[in-house]
Amino acid sequence: MNPAPTRRHLLSASSAGFGMLALRGLFGSNSQAAMVNPLVPTKTHFPARAKRVIFLFMQGGPSQVDTFDFKPALTKQHGVPVAKDSPTVFYQSPWKFKPRGQSGMLVSDLLPNMARHADDLCVINSMHTDHNAHPQAILQMNTGSFAFTRPSVGAWCVYGLGTENQNLPGFVTINPSFSGGGPLKHGSAFLPAVCAGTPIGQDRGNGASPGFPATPLKDIQLPFMNNARLDVAAQRRQLDLVQSLNRQKLAQDGSNEALEGLITSAELAFNMQREMPEVMNLNQESVATQEMYGIGDGKPTDQIGRACLMARRFAEAGVRFIQVNHEFWDDHTDIFKGHPQHALETDQPFGALLTDLKQRGLLEDTLVLWGGEFGRPPLLNKNNGRDHNNVGFSMWLAGGGVKPGIRFGSTDETGARAEQDKVHLHDLHATMLHLLGLNHEKITYRYAGRDFRLTDVYGEVKHGLIA
Repeated sequence: MNPAPTRRHLLSASSAGFGMLALRGLFGSNSQAAMVNPLVPTKTHFPARAKRVIFLFMQGGPSQVDTFDFKPALTKQHGVPVAKDSPTVFYQSPWKFKPRGQSGMLVSDLLPNMARHADDLCVINSMHTDHNAHPQAILQMNTGSFAFTRPSVGAWCVYGLGTENQNLPGFVTINPSFSGGGPLKHGSAFLPAVCAGTPIGQDRGNGASPGFPATPLKDIQLPFMNNARLDVAAQRRQLDLVQSLNRQKLAQDGSNEALEGLITSAELAFNMQREMPEVMNLNQESVATQEMYGIGDGKPTDQIGRACLMARRFAEAGVRFIQVNHEFWDDHTDIFKGHPQHALETDQPFGALLTDLKQRGLLEDTLVLWGGEFGRPPLLNKNNGRDHNNVGFSMWLAGGGVKPGIRFGSTDETGARAEQDKVHLHDLHATMLHLLGLNHEKITYRYAGRDFRLTDVYGEVKHGLIA
């Protein structure tokens, strides 16, 4: 039996007449055209538990043994050198772990606000990936590959599902950093360009706190369509002229995927001006809501608080994949100072996001994911920091059909290496797509003579995570 056609197969079959079909599809006047517009929602392979994803990406790697993976055995080895005369020693977390909620999940005092949501969290204590250097590990976490340019996770989700709001991007990334692959982290690679992430604000890099510039998106801001060069009518006339030339070229070529993507992206960019400014206008939120997220001049939570509140608003507005980025958890030096600062900046906003989603009924069909590209070993180096550990670390999921209030898998007695019910990054991606109603083996795109997918030739859905 032949497999069900993917969106890619539909694109191939329709490419000969794409020019006029694409134009009609953009304006919603032709049902057949919907198949060739990558942003139009499509049917899932099976009933979905989640409609959208919010990925809270902690670039740099939070320490699992200081957050969600308590290891009492470390107490016995605390201060013991890993080798004779070595300055690196085994080191128990300086932060206390306590049972939280009805589940009794052990969470560190470092994250009190996330700890209050212990009964909503599905903590994976057995994550592992393939590389322990930041650039490669960051790319693998965000694209599934550290060796090649591949589409980002968000781009795959938009490609497979489309998005619920045709006036907004399907994938938004807030405060993306310069480091660790740059735009590749949210790019579309060989997928249609319109599937790529739209960056909002940008992290200043080099460990600096993230921040929103005065104009997060050029020419898309309040007041409505505030373009300094052209008014709305002139923009529409200009776009119609350019699109007519593009369609003529496309009719001549018969098939031109780059041009098809340009036509779709140009129309989306124009339509974004109608809705994007309102979604990004946080002043519409109550004072109480802004305070809950920690928004306020001079507050350490202001930047991530704004990002999280914006993420909730994008989720409500129908955006498929939202990523909130925070760096840089790379505390090789003085983890006693670094991790508390990172926690101070993020813990309240993340707790508020879960509270807000839950009270609005959005958490049921929103999959929230928290974690970095890898974790930290249960060791303290000569600089009072913890180095890299890609063979055993923790991430958590919430909402979107996952089992709440559980820990899945485990590391060894010191927290150094995933040991039981191990979850590879490809397994995580496969499970995420499964929760979105997609079979990770069937979401493929033919490029350079072969079919590619997010999980390459790997990945196993971890049903133990699913409610």
